[in-house]
Amino acid sequence: MNLEGHVAVVTGASRGVGRAIADALEARGLAVATVARRSAQFTADVSNPAAIDRLKTAVEAELGRPTVLVNAAGVFGPIALVQDSDPEEWVETLMIDAVGPYLVSRAFLSGMLDVGWGRIVNLSSAASLHTPGRLNSAYGTAKVALNQFTRHLAAELEGTGVTANVIHPGDVKTAMWADIRDKTGTLSEHGYHDWVAWVEQTGGDPPEKAAKLVIDIIESDVNGRFLWIDDPLQTPIPSWE
Repeated sequence: MNLEGHVAVVTGASRGVGRAIADALEARGLAVATVARRSAQFTADVSNPAAIDRLKTAVEAELGRPTVLVNAAGVFGPIALVQDSDPEEWVETLMIDAVGPYLVSRAFLSGMLDVGWGRIVNLSSAASLHTPGRLNSAYGTAKVALNQFTRHLAAELEGTGVTANVIHPGDVKTAMWADIRDKTGTLSEHGYHDWVAWVEQTGGDPPEKAAKLVIDIIESDVNGRFLWIDDPLQTPIPSWE
């Protein structure tokens, strides 16, 4: 598929998986608007509606109307029991991980619908499919909400030429991995100690695999699915499919 001339928006693009996806899209000839709270072409807080309105205006004025959107911005949030959690940090996690993709998708949908083609890819997590644990209620809840939002969006978009999907980008050794490592320390009771050590030992899934999956989605007509990278370290978990 010839993607030259298309405009893409990638949030969370200053580092990690978001950066790898932005680089892959640029290599395929797309004009990419990289978005992050800092150190990106466009700076924006994805959880702030006014900031997203300004982002839409700036991107369309500088690059044109996007037909590809990758919502990769995310935080892990508090690792704590609900009774011990910081309410602001808990709510912020949902705002960035779940509400952010809604706001950004809503902002750029009209341009895709006007031309009858577009691709929205939201970065979810296998955590949304795991049996709920004791300490990651904010992140798990946010990603489950993101999954369901994407399914609703995909249902709305059926037959329009625009699609929406979520992916598990792999168990990647990113800044989020380091955040989890630093928050849990060496306390094995958290349940994350073994995961942190496993990613450290294996090196984690290469972020380029997530970038390849995004390209594959863009070049397909798949809609409303939870998709996994090729040959992931973690055995794929059945989703609603």
